[in-house]
Amino acid sequence: MEILVCIKQVPGSNKVEVDPVTGVLKRNGADSKMNPYDLYALECGMRLKEQYGGRVSVITMGPPQAQAVIREAYAMGADAGAIVSDRAFGGADVLATSYTLSQGIRKMGKFDVIICGLQTTDGDTAQVGPEVSEALDIPCVCNVIKIDKVEADAIYVDMEMAQDIEQLKVSFPCLLTVQKDIVQPRLPSYKLKKETEKREITMYTLNDMDDTDKKHYGLSGSATQVQRIFPPVSNKEQETWEGAGAELATKLHDKLKQLKFIS
Repeated sequence: MEILVCIKQVPGSNKVEVDPVTGVLKRNGADSKMNPYDLYALECGMRLKEQYGGRVSVITMGPPQAQAVIREAYAMGADAGAIVSDRAFGGADVLATSYTLSQGIRKMGKFDVIICGLQTTDGDTAQVGPEVSEALDIPCVCNVIKIDKVEADAIYVDMEMAQDIEQLKVSFPCLLTVQKDIVQPRLPSYKLKKETEKREITMYTLNDMDDTDKKHYGLSGSATQVQRIFPPVSNKEQETWEGAGAELATKLHDKLKQLKFIS
């Protein structure tokens, strides 16, 4: 069974600089981690491998430093990994990102099932997985909360809907986006980390793609552009009051009224 998990390196905190010209996050040099939702996707892939055999590969898109999440996946048991990285891919929206990933996946080979986390913590659109499936022309099931079983040509899953849960049989190849808590992700293994520290990570650039037209990638290939993005305002202003209970209650009431929290 050939399994591919899409993973992403995301900022480790909300203290990330924003490029004032392009309006995108400055990822180089920022504290980062693997997208938490992708940990659940990777664990699903590992459990499928352990139960049914096969290989687990991972792919990510980002600057060269994003290889760190490939290394982390190796330490969790992944067999092979690739990064899609080129300046031409920078500033991509979900459409251009999905198309770029689909091109990278085509270069990696053929897979029975592709697993993605439901969404990313730096985007929260939950659109990349389904759009990758469209670009690859394969069926997709989102909001998967349970993988029931696997047959030779299909996988059975439970999909969470607004009012109920649907049980589906999906033919291979297919793409799944999984909810958090579908499984409990394992911790990286120090032993595997040492064993895989020299394992190759394949890098794909624009020139490696079947489609090398720059207009289909990055800002040029994006159907949408963010007009304005800014970091959250940090308000650390504090006041310390002293006095009797009645006096403090009156002062608190006046302050809340001043701030227009009450009328």
